[in-house]
Amino acid sequence: MKTLATILLSLLLLLTGITSKADDRPKDKAVLKQIAGLSVIKTVYPDAESVQKANSVWFRIISDKGDLIGYALSSKPFTKEIKGYHDATPVVIVMDKNKIIRKTAILSHHETTGFIRRLERQLFFDNWNGLTVEQAAKRRAVADTYTGATISANALIKNMDIILKMAIEDKL
Repeated sequence: MKTLATILLSLLLLLTGITSKADDRPKDKAVLKQIAGLSVIKTVYPDAESVQKANSVWFRIISDKGDLIGYALSSKPFTKEIKGYHDATPVVIVMDKNKIIRKTAILSHHETTGFIRRLERQLFFDNWNGLTVEQAAKRRAVADTYTGATISANALIKNMDIILKMAIEDKL
């Protein structure tokens, strides 16, 4: 009996030590991560040369040959007050010439890298891909499904809602 108790106690101490060491890991720090809209656009359109303002909300994506290759929306100038876990969480929406969403991404931000990676792994940013602006405005991602990054996800959803609504109101 003593041997079994000693083994169980040793096992308990070992497990407790492992758990406390895991909790002592350094936390992912929030630092400014610079992400330019054109760099996101180039992941969809490598030949994109410039982005030209079309109206108060819409931007035209121009190729290195001067051709229109798509459209973009950015929530950055409109949603500074929407804060994620650390600060503003602006988004860019990249579309093709038919205004079908090809990619959504976060722009420069102070969110923790681990949380943004978690959202990417869980395909959070893909929620709107393949949709028109009108369809995307009706679709609502559910932040609760993105465990551990709910504050950031909610802020990103609010950014999407605002810029999509503005894009519908100020059509190109």
